[in-house]
Amino acid sequence: MLDTGVPDLAQVLDALGSSLLRPLTVLPEGPVPVSGVLIFEPRAPLPSVRDAILLAVGVGTAETRAKELVDAAAGVGYACLVVKSFGEPAAELAEAAQRSGIVLLAADEAVAWHHLDAMISTALASTVRFERAAGAPAVGDLFALANAIAGMVGGATVIEDPHRRILAYSTLPGQAIDEGRRQGILGLQVPDGPDYDEVYRALVKAGRTCRFPAFRGGLPRLGVVVRAGNEELGSIWVVDAEGSLDAAAEQALSDVADIVSLHLLAARTADDAVRRRRADLLRRLLADPSSVTAVAPQLGLDPNLPVAVAAFAVVSSKADDVLAAHAATRLADLVSLHCEAHYGRHGCALIDGTVYALLPSGPSPKAHHELVADIARRAHGALRVPIQAGLGSLVPGLRSIASSRADADLVLRALTDRPGEHRPCQVATIDEVWAGATLSALAQILAAHDALPRSLGPAVRAHDLEHGTTYADTLLAYLDADGDFAAASQRLSVHPNTIRYRLSRAEEIFGFDLADPDERLVLWLRLRLGDQVGW
Repeated sequence: MLDTGVPDLAQVLDALGSSLLRPLTVLPEGPVPVSGVLIFEPRAPLPSVRDAILLAVGVGTAETRAKELVDAAAGVGYACLVVKSFGEPAAELAEAAQRSGIVLLAADEAVAWHHLDAMISTALASTVRFERAAGAPAVGDLFALANAIAGMVGGATVIEDPHRRILAYSTLPGQAIDEGRRQGILGLQVPDGPDYDEVYRALVKAGRTCRFPAFRGGLPRLGVVVRAGNEELGSIWVVDAEGSLDAAAEQALSDVADIVSLHLLAARTADDAVRRRRADLLRRLLADPSSVTAVAPQLGLDPNLPVAVAAFAVVSSKADDVLAAHAATRLADLVSLHCEAHYGRHGCALIDGTVYALLPSGPSPKAHHELVADIARRAHGALRVPIQAGLGSLVPGLRSIASSRADADLVLRALTDRPGEHRPCQVATIDEVWAGATLSALAQILAAHDALPRSLGPAVRAHDLEHGTTYADTLLAYLDADGDFAAASQRLSVHPNTIRYRLSRAEEIFGFDLADPDERLVLWLRLRLGDQVGW
């Protein structure tokens, strides 16, 4: 039977488990509908969203503003408020919440706020739920599904995506877990390590339920890959704490994989909708930084904290535009995934083939560069196409991101225009490519000035094309070598006297004077930037 279509707070708490969220107030006897989850932003007006869960980030339970937030949230109709006490007393705040009629929850202090946001969002992914006599979870309810699998197979269960992010985990009492699983749940990510890498390779290769022995103090497991057709959607892992899971348990896990694929597809659809919304918000912010007051709270960002813009692009020729467009879409997914893992769901946006991401100020000046380089390397490895990434300057707040974006775009142009560079993965900041970035900026300025003479560059190249000469290449080699005939001749694999003859003939044909430093500079710019400015 179709119900109201709105999740109930009790369902959310059941799905997430008491170790993650515990009530500080008495839960109402009737249902408490939940419409979504928001992060509190102290510098912005409190959004009026009825029945939402509000995450009170940075608000101490003993602070005066905590009680003020309780009253304000209750006044606009929030379902509940989530706090972290960190050892502070919460009794008075709980009493205030009880009087105001809002549920107060305490979150596990070891879980990052953006991870908590992600887990609650996952629990709320199913917007329409069905009552089933057998108690089967509704499609998209991954936490309830994990509990169902744990009960059916007989061990603590986790469901993961292909990137080893933990999407849901079981919370049935009495089922043992090990330290590896505990750390994975707290970070919503399977720990890195060669042992884990080998296990996942074996699982994907097998394509069926596999048994894996314990390693490094862990417990044995059963695992199976979840697929939709040939696409890998994730995996299911069940702890075999006592080594008692038999062939029937293996078969049950194999049988449930098809059901899990439907749930993962539904959950991915919900995640895609969230990402699209955040991408739209980021596009709005990049196009109009003055919208920061309205957009920043929805992205969960403090508009006054330092931020940088990173830009990623697939390197392609015009011959493979369709493939490049498909790769750019996949690149956006990868960038979004990695940025969420580091900073939470601030969003990334694909705009005219370039993927932009916001990077809040990191723990060290090199943190952004290391992250961008890591994402670019992983994207190149996954997509098998050349990737370029430009990191804009760190700016003091969201109102200045246009400057950081301009820097990132300029870096990408400088990497594209860099002569002789065909590396599969290139990453740079504006300071690292300042010379090339300056030339790219200059090319844009020159291209906008129609009054400047433009005949020389095309004239030299046209003459070469018509007569089979190489004056353009010879001039560039000579000027790039700073007038060194030996270096220019080595670059072109000809005798230095050949260089001298060609330069003399070019001066006669085209009427310039290589002895004049101004003419040398302008000539070099015309030949170096000719393709960009139409010279």
